[in-house]
Amino acid sequence: MSRYPLALDLAGRRAVVIGGGAVAMRRAAALLEAGALVSVVAPAVLPELAALDVVVHQRPYRPGDLGGAWLAHAATNDPAVNAAVAAEAERSRIWCVRADDASASAAWTPAVTRHGDVTVAVTAGGDPRRSQQLRAAISLALADATLPLRPRRGASESSASESSASESSASGTGERRGCADAADTATADAHRRGARSGGGAPMGSVALVGGGPGDPGLITVLGRRLLAEADVVVTDKLAPRGLLAELDPDVEIVDAGKAPHAHNLTQDAINALIVSRALAGQRVVRLKGGDPFVFGRGGEEALACVRAGVPFQVVPGVTSAVAVPAYAGIPVTHRGLTQDFAVVSAHLDPSHPGATVDWESLARGPGTLVLMMAVAHLEQIAAELVKHGRSGATPVAVISDGTTPGQQVLTSTLGQVAQDAARRGIRPPAVVVIGEVVRLRDLLSAA
Repeated sequence: MSRYPLALDLAGRRAVVIGGGAVAMRRAAALLEAGALVSVVAPAVLPELAALDVVVHQRPYRPGDLGGAWLAHAATNDPAVNAAVAAEAERSRIWCVRADDASASAAWTPAVTRHGDVTVAVTAGGDPRRSQQLRAAISLALADATLPLRPRRGASESSASESSASESSASGTGERRGCADAADTATADAHRRGARSGGGAPMGSVALVGGGPGDPGLITVLGRRLLAEADVVVTDKLAPRGLLAELDPDVEIVDAGKAPHAHNLTQDAINALIVSRALAGQRVVRLKGGDPFVFGRGGEEALACVRAGVPFQVVPGVTSAVAVPAYAGIPVTHRGLTQDFAVVSAHLDPSHPGATVDWESLARGPGTLVLMMAVAHLEQIAAELVKHGRSGATPVAVISDGTTPGQQVLTSTLGQVAQDAARRGIRPPAVVVIGEVVRLRDLLSAA
């Protein structure tokens, strides 16, 4: 039977999620993003779910929990509880999504991808995997412009900004025209996954993917495609995590952390993890911020794959060292100002016994300096450069959260930047640019 697709305005309206696990967390997060007032009912609740802006009732579901709700999600691992929730919703005329049984559900949650003001929601006859695969293919086609979306004249005044690709049937209809590539991709992917479930899993693979400087749109097309095909994603703190919400729900996401001085996993543990998963036949994506081979330890992970005989590929990323200054209106080279630049890992105080950076040579050179991980030791680094000959009047920019909506840019001088950054409360992640090119920011920002 054909379902009726509909976009709901849940802002300020109550929604109830019954369940406290990973599925419930995804549903609650999506409801919060839509502005709903979310209540969660479950005997046990994941800490990540409890940390969201939801009202938690940590107890079993009981009749009456849906009172005042506009929408309910039954997302427990107990079919009897889910059935009871759905029955209460039916009696109360509340739409209810059952996560465990689409055929018994009064409402379905589509697979969604958003690009600008366009939302594409995909359902596929109650088959969530097929929906997710089609959504991934459509998302990729939108991202790389093989499925272009040019707003028609007057589109902003129309409700046509919401697109819904709904009820994709197995027999195929005219509604699927133009999506043959997406369907083929989904079918081929399903065959690949199915082949691995048979006797004797073949060798998997590892992709070291550079996610770019922060904006999810700056990942490469190949990187995005490999993400859509992954079985396991091992992600760093600075990787574009907004892309993870678009993955299949059964994709395992491992948070490797890698914040300064606080690692969820050591590098050796990460190496062992990606190798073991690939040897088990899984497709592993190691998702990093920036480029894997620019202070990303991608070389170490590639060598671990070589030693274990695991197939791997490196997908270069847009490095933060160049992209973040560019977003702030600062080219790292400019004719007549400088024809060279150096990218430096500045995570150690210059006086630290393990520090190997030749600050004296960098201070005497004419080029632009781009410092990564330098905020913690900015005062010592600036003093070291001045001591070795770089003028204290040299322009400096400190760019935090570059390429993201939270980007902040501080401009100062080498002699004053540490005090100015402390006063502004600048925190990592940040890129520091030292050199005459910083003066171009005012001109380029005003253009």
